[in-house]
Amino acid sequence: MTKQQSAEKRAKNPLIQLFNRPILLLVLTALFWGGNMVAGKMAVGEIAPTNLVAGRFLLGFLVILPFALPHFKTDWPAIRKNLLFLAFAGGVGFAGFNLFLYLGAQYTTAVNGAIEQASIPMMVMLANFAFYGERTKLPQIVGVIATIFGVLFVATAGNPMRLLTLDINVGDGLILIACVIYAAYSVLLRYRPKIHWMSFLATTFLFATLSTLLFELLVGGLPTMIASFATVTTTGWLLVLYTGLFPSIISQLFYARGVELIGANRASLFINALPLFGAILSVLILAEPLQSFHLIAAIFIVAGITMAEYAARSKEGVKDNA
Repeated sequence: MTKQQSAEKRAKNPLIQLFNRPILLLVLTALFWGGNMVAGKMAVGEIAPTNLVAGRFLLGFLVILPFALPHFKTDWPAIRKNLLFLAFAGGVGFAGFNLFLYLGAQYTTAVNGAIEQASIPMMVMLANFAFYGERTKLPQIVGVIATIFGVLFVATAGNPMRLLTLDINVGDGLILIACVIYAAYSVLLRYRPKIHWMSFLATTFLFATLSTLLFELLVGGLPTMIASFATVTTTGWLLVLYTGLFPSIISQLFYARGVELIGANRASLFINALPLFGAILSVLILAEPLQSFHLIAAIFIVAGITMAEYAARSKEGVKDNA
């Protein structure tokens, strides 16, 4: 076989074709991340939230470790110097976020949880403004307000006045706490050490696993922890497999490739599709109903995100031309 024939054969490989299609990669990324909320809802009665988190990140760590090992040699000095940050990223950003997300899924619908995650970009924007003085335009401010109103509209089942009596479903409250955790993690990523993304994932996945197991051990003790793993159903283990491979690893790989092909600014827009896919999957897989307040909230959220993103990119364009 000649070199040309070999190149043509590789070009026809479906995997290679996939890795050269950034839009498809980024759509699949948002789809798999959106499926994480559905997995959390399906886990109710099948596997404890702590077991799902620990199993998910242990599997992710074991799968990615062989690919990360070649990078550890050059990255180790930076890893050792930034162990506290990496422990925070894994233990709080990854494990904490998903634990609260899966706990919330026990008390509210997956549709609600998916839509409420749209608040994360707005929380990040507010935090950057409050703590780092990043300037914002009026459309961004209006977009933040619209998005937050939409999220609260969902959390209060279409009656924002319930906020006055703090009458919010406990599940929605837990998911909003998860969103705050992930927003804090996202803001602090500016301090992420300059290491390969595989080294970063392997290290943080390990900390996510250890922190969750430690939490289980401190709360229930070793006998309770062992007993809880023994009660995991076949469906529970399949959910570990899905969350450990698709939202944790494959989505990260696809997103990194998408950024490489079209840049971070364009690629980040696709993250906003996560709540949409999560809601659609909740309806299709879990047969959850779409209420009128979901649709009203979606209008506010989509409009808010669109305004904020457009203003942010206009500002970046001005900087680039300066």
